[in-house]
Amino acid sequence: MAKYIAQIIVLGTQIVGRAFARALKQEISASQEAAKRAGGGQQGQNRVAANLKTGMTLEEAQQILNISKLEPEEIQKHYEHLFQVNDKSKGGSFYLQSKVFRAKERIDQELKASKPPEGNERKEQSEQSQSEQK
Repeated sequence: MAKYIAQIIVLGTQIVGRAFARALKQEISASQEAAKRAGGGQQGQNRVAANLKTGMTLEEAQQILNISKLEPEEIQKHYEHLFQVNDKSKGGSFYLQSKVFRAKERIDQELKASKPPEGNERKEQSEQSQSEQK
């Protein structure tokens, strides 16, 4: 009887050990992939800061709003629909409504960060027009 109990304990320990090793490998590869997606340098730091501020990544926000491209019209359309569907007064979920709001907020931050400042854009256009005149 003791022999069987010892075999069960050893077998259980092996199974748990393998599962732990597999989970550790998956976590390492996932963190490496996330680091690649975040990019390096200042852009990566900005993304990490935005992720921490809103509590979600850009990919999560896109999944919540069910969008594949960062097009403002499509984002607004999906946001309004999901926000209204999850309105608490209409029997929706406040939790889901807040997730939709945070997803829109995260995507708006990404759009704002990717858009060049308007002052630089005008400066570049005036420089181009001056070089064309010469």
